[in-house]
Amino acid sequence: MKKTLISSVLAMTLASSLSAAVIATVNGEAVNDTEANALLAATAPGASYSNLPADAKKRVIQSLVDRKLILKEAKEKGIEKDPEYLKALDGAKNGIAIEIYMKKIFDSQKASDAEAKKLYDENKQAFNQPAQARAKHILVEKEADAKSIISDLKKLSGDARDKKFAELAAQKSIDKGSAAQGGELGYFPQSAMVKEFSNAVFAMKNGELSSKPIKSNFGYHVVIKQDFKPAGTIPFDKIKKQLLNDVKMQKFQAQMKTKSEQLRSKAKIEYK
Repeated sequence: MKKTLISSVLAMTLASSLSAAVIATVNGEAVNDTEANALLAATAPGASYSNLPADAKKRVIQSLVDRKLILKEAKEKGIEKDPEYLKALDGAKNGIAIEIYMKKIFDSQKASDAEAKKLYDENKQAFNQPAQARAKHILVEKEADAKSIISDLKKLSGDARDKKFAELAAQKSIDKGSAAQGGELGYFPQSAMVKEFSNAVFAMKNGELSSKPIKSNFGYHVVIKQDFKPAGTIPFDKIKKQLLNDVKMQKFQAQMKTKSEQLRSKAKIEYK
């Protein structure tokens, strides 16, 4: 029932605030963590700059610095007067105007706890969830590399092992999406992953490091199982915020349908 109203990049831009932390400067111009998260939203959805290991943060900052330097050069060479740029800018302005206008209409919708509870009760089956495991992994191509990583991690425990795992994920994992988050995969049901991987993870204990590489068609996985959730129905209180948003979305869609019909009825439209 999860809906997206506006693009993730625009949402990041709209979410910018005075609390944005400066993470670097280039020629005196600030680079902040909001820009970093916007970049990650486009390249590694779900990743958060604050949760990245040091090496990954450095790569993100370098990418942002490069973009600012290229932008500066482009402006110096007159890109802002280029006809192709001006045409694209007009199109972008129109798109942003529509999205912000629609967002304002969405934000004006009201939703009560009673409406959210009614939606929950009417769709309770939709909130049944299977058993889920939470894990992080490092994926490599060669079994020997996976064995070497396991050997290194076995010498550590607790926070030291977690820190080392995140560093190795950033450096060696070929799964770049999870590598940017220290190997984190989040919670997933057994059916969401390839059989070899899921069966191995669900058989492990919480906090356990895989004793040997887990082979799949993607390569060799080194895994730490972090948590396990049994099957059950998600409680209303845990999903209320999403349900309130869903109620608003239903009202928004109804209002936009009515508005569109009214505008069309007043417009002269010719289909060719």
